[in-house]
Amino acid sequence: MDETGRGPLAGPVVVSAVILGKNWNAQHRLADSKELKPKERDVLFQIICKEAFAVSTVSMPASEVDRLNVLQASMVGMKKAVERLNPKADYVLVDGNRYPELNQPGKALVKGDSRCASIAAASIVGKVVRDRVMHGMDCLYPGWDFQRHKGYPTKGHREMLETRRPSMIHRHSFQYVGNQDEAIQSSLF
Repeated sequence: MDETGRGPLAGPVVVSAVILGKNWNAQHRLADSKELKPKERDVLFQIICKEAFAVSTVSMPASEVDRLNVLQASMVGMKKAVERLNPKADYVLVDGNRYPELNQPGKALVKGDSRCASIAAASIVGKVVRDRVMHGMDCLYPGWDFQRHKGYPTKGHREMLETRRPSMIHRHSFQYVGNQDEAIQSSLF
């Protein structure tokens, strides 16, 4: 299991869980999603979704990140992703140094996305799903350039937040967002 999107100022945290299964073709080059080019991730995403034994993805929206905090939203997303796996996991490996409260045995594995094929697969699935969500958000919130920066705190994104009120998908509890009480309700701004 892995999550993506903890650092952005906008958009969801996406958690994915993948069971590759005993018939997984090890010839598929799985790696941490950050080490792959977008086209490589897209190809592997299709392969993983088609050939993996089980795949589960949960999106925790910005409102939940604000309500719970980003770490707790990630932990809740991890719990939901594992619970939604069908069939269920026997043992859960989580990328990072924290293991969520689960009913299954498992452990956190630091740099797991570069050490474990299933975690790398989850990293790829989560990254592709989140990028696609943010591309869609670009259509709903024109002018924010979400398809380019994906909500991450780039210089351009931070500059936009200095001159505009945040959108509804911004994380109002995050630095740079301005902690606005009311988000923009229209995509016209």
